[in-house]
Amino acid sequence: MIDFNENYTLENDVVRLSPLQESDFDRLVDFSIHQPDLWHYSLIQANSPDNLKNYIQKAMEERAARKSYAFIVFDKRTNQYAGSTRFYDIQIENASLQLGFTWYGKEFQGTGLNKNCKYLLLEFAFEKLNMERVEFRADNDNLRSINAMKSIGCVVEGILRSNMYKPNGDRRDSIVLSILKNEWNSGVKDKLQSMC
Repeated sequence: MIDFNENYTLENDVVRLSPLQESDFDRLVDFSIHQPDLWHYSLIQANSPDNLKNYIQKAMEERAARKSYAFIVFDKRTNQYAGSTRFYDIQIENASLQLGFTWYGKEFQGTGLNKNCKYLLLEFAFEKLNMERVEFRADNDNLRSINAMKSIGCVVEGILRSNMYKPNGDRRDSIVLSILKNEWNSGVKDKLQSMC
């Protein structure tokens, strides 16, 4: 079971994931100023300093409400902060959670950082938190994100048609993918570890 009061740190030789704090604003604000398009598909925009403050504040409120647990991502190879990710929609009674709200600065995309982050998060979810299911969702138009999820072993379950509003007021279709604990144990873990 996840302890929302515990400060979990997940790390390997490539990356360190630490609990997101309000003080991390200064570590991430350059992305909001210089790379505002990182949040094109995001339901919570962080594409300006004010929006980033709101993004972090909402993450802190969700953790306090025992709904999500956000991390800041540090790339050990470059000695730089790279972005953020989180567990959310945590359902202890169903041994299920979602993994998302993931973004990285452009200079960290395609470097293997994401695969290392996902390995640590999935290992923690299945082996420490004893989750049976980890779900992923994305805007069905976000092909880069969908391809990244498929590459780590996610199985496409289907499309939720017109299931929510985008920040601009349009409706979006959301793709649902998942990894189950037995899939993690029977090959996904080894495959993803070999990519790290």
